[in-house]
Amino acid sequence: MVTSNLPFEDWTSVLGSERLTGALLDRLTYHVSILSLNGDSYRLESSRSRRSRGDGRAEQNQATTAPHDPEAGEILPA
Repeated sequence: MVTSNLPFEDWTSVLGSERLTGALLDRLTYHVSILSLNGDSYRLESSRSRRSRGDGRAEQNQATTAPHDPEAGEILPA
């Protein structure tokens, strides 16, 4: 399983080579199902709430209704 918050067209900027990116994506996407998910980041919200409480306890991931920036994947301050 491979996960990324970047669309395929942006992978070249990370890998540095259009040829390498094309070859990698060709092999990764052969006979696969691609799931594209949008929404709030559960880990980011959980991390921020732990920091604001000042403890390191892990908590169950919960959906948030806080405003967010889907482009940057960040929860915006209320």
